[in-house]
Amino acid sequence: MKYTPLPNQLYIRNRAKFAAKMAKNAVAIFNSNDIMPTNADGTMKFRQNNDLFYLCGIDQEETILLIAPDCPNPAWREVLFLRETNEHIAVWEGHKYTKEEAETASGIKNIQWLSAFDQIFNSVMALSQRIYLNTNEHLRAGVVVETRDARFIKSCKEKFPLHAFDRAAPIMHELRGIKEQEEIDQLQIACDITEKGFRRILSFVKPGVTEYEIEAEFIHEFIRNRSKGFAYEPIIASGSSACVLHYIENNKACNEGELILLDVGAEYGNYNADMTRTIPVSGRFTARQRAVYDAVLRVHREASNILRPGTNIQDYHKEVGLIMQSELVGLSLIDQTDIKNQDPNWPAFKKYFMHGTSHHLGLDVHDVGTMHNPIQPGMVFTVEPGIYIPAEGFGIRLENNIVIQENGYFDLMRNIPIEAEEIESLMNS
Repeated sequence: MKYTPLPNQLYIRNRAKFAAKMAKNAVAIFNSNDIMPTNADGTMKFRQNNDLFYLCGIDQEETILLIAPDCPNPAWREVLFLRETNEHIAVWEGHKYTKEEAETASGIKNIQWLSAFDQIFNSVMALSQRIYLNTNEHLRAGVVVETRDARFIKSCKEKFPLHAFDRAAPIMHELRGIKEQEEIDQLQIACDITEKGFRRILSFVKPGVTEYEIEAEFIHEFIRNRSKGFAYEPIIASGSSACVLHYIENNKACNEGELILLDVGAEYGNYNADMTRTIPVSGRFTARQRAVYDAVLRVHREASNILRPGTNIQDYHKEVGLIMQSELVGLSLIDQTDIKNQDPNWPAFKKYFMHGTSHHLGLDVHDVGTMHNPIQPGMVFTVEPGIYIPAEGFGIRLENNIVIQENGYFDLMRNIPIEAEEIESLMNS
């Protein structure tokens, strides 16, 4: 791994929080992700299951975590199972965790090889009444590949049909939604690396540069600062491509007078930044571009101020919509007749601002967490309003990542240039 691991005290606390929410005489099992194939004998880069990582900090395939806080045998209350290495694996794949290293990383005393799993698991199940199993229950998940967790659920239900089965996901969503300080520190590093990439491209962009060259500048800066790379597929969208919300082709030349929408974030230690900036290819905004830019920035700031403890995220989105509605009227993009005749299910402002303003951020870019209960301190959100005008050939979105505090918020991207004047100044310096 390139990143500096977090102290094991974080994972000890995280497991204690999960165990406190389990029913009596229960066991919970968390599996690592698979290494996914490409073609022939190729594989994709490994990405750990975020729930497993949250609970033990182990960033390696073929890992299983067992938690059974009420088990009569104290040695079986927390057990971590690892892939046993050998000389062949060491030569072909490199170093794997030793038992001692895994104990240091996770804070778990009982580290076993995978070959011991069935015997220990069967013994713990004989002493348990319930089992918590993990699934991907993200509201926007579209799972079409069978995961290790899914295969384990099948085998577990066949082998132990008389046990009660519970979902781990609701507990994980509640816990992961509120970040510990160590997690916020990792997110800050990811945001700081993202800032370095953004500042790098401000002096690089000029008419004629290609979107993929800009992408290359970002990845260079990210990796040289110990990131694995992009937190998600980067959007480098010049001109009218900015009006395609998930544009990832990044294959066009950037022309004089156009804007470039940059939706880019660095990953660090499996935590993710999510930044959007919009900059002028020529180094100066036109009067119309600047008017729209300033409108988006005003919505961004007002939205950030609304995200406070006790606020319901659904009500927040409605309130931001009304703020955006006012700005669109000021830009002559909609008028009072449009508002009077609008469909309540698709308000007039949605023609130019069709996506949500905020989502949870953390181990997942669209992190798990409640979208219906009140916001709490320690939650981390994006704030990303935008205005997209296909008829005028540009779109503008501005996005920062903020931590909710008791009285307001802390901006993890406070040092990343966002004012139009500063961006112009840096591009022309």
